[in-house]
Amino acid sequence: MTRPTLAQSTGPAFTRILGLGAVRGENLVPNDDLVGPIESSDEWIRQRTGIVTRTRAGAGTDVLDLAEVAAKRALESAGLTGADIDAVILSTVTYFHQTPAGAAIIADRIGATPAAAFDISAACAGYCYGIGQADALVRAGTARNVLVIGAEKMSDFVDPTDRSISFLLGDGAGAVVVGPSDTPGIGPTVWGSDGGQSQAIRQTHSWQAATDEGLGWPTLRQEGQSVFKWAVWQMAPVAQKALDAAGITADQLDAFIPHQANMRIIDQMIKQLKLPESVVVARDIADTGNTSAASIPLATERLIREGQVSSGALALQIGFGAGLVYAAQVVVLP
Repeated sequence: MTRPTLAQSTGPAFTRILGLGAVRGENLVPNDDLVGPIESSDEWIRQRTGIVTRTRAGAGTDVLDLAEVAAKRALESAGLTGADIDAVILSTVTYFHQTPAGAAIIADRIGATPAAAFDISAACAGYCYGIGQADALVRAGTARNVLVIGAEKMSDFVDPTDRSISFLLGDGAGAVVVGPSDTPGIGPTVWGSDGGQSQAIRQTHSWQAATDEGLGWPTLRQEGQSVFKWAVWQMAPVAQKALDAAGITADQLDAFIPHQANMRIIDQMIKQLKLPESVVVARDIADTGNTSAASIPLATERLIREGQVSSGALALQIGFGAGLVYAAQVVVLP
């Protein structure tokens, strides 16, 4: 008996970002509101991070509320409805429930049921991970339109007395719709991880320890110097690989949109990549803070909204963070 040959789906050769939506926490929190418990100053935070203020959501807003608003704005931007979405990918590390996936709830809220829906936990690289997955799903013919969301309410995991990371963190969500294109709109994704450095950015303790050992609510910590050195010296080469994979040189870029972790890291990456002054650099961290998976789409939305870049611009984006994980790609902006 001859074994049958399995059929495989195929999709369009190219993809692009069709629409973008974003939302920030409704409260502006200046440095002066945070310096007391960490015995610091506004000047110290500005010099160390470049942050002047950050956006944080109120107690009545959760991470899925932020994700829903960003998702609906992305659909509107793309001229689509929830019914047009075949898959929803939510990247977050601040959703309180292990299961069910937040993406399934968002799919229901936006009218995308029965779209496939799943969450990914890749911290500050999560949005770029999602773009890579969406690009692959569309080109494989598994989905036609994929909604990618990066959403975080980082303030739920802040210890006000922590001097390592607490003053960096903000809340927000960004979302895009990835769909078919007649021309290449998303370059190859360069990604990876280094679990040997998993303690560099971490929770203070596990949820099991929180209950079994009475340690209370876990919060976030980081080894600042280790993370800074890793980001500066190892992420610039990753960004360069993404440029090379896309067949693009630095002087052909319109924008550089790195994860908004620290202004000094951004400045050092610019030097390492030898970016010309013509390249617009996202610096949303100054008054939004570090919003982890949401930071790149939030920074992208700001560049477009303020007219610093236009539709069709070529942008290099790179996310990196806890894991340690990273991902980068060159994209055409919607």
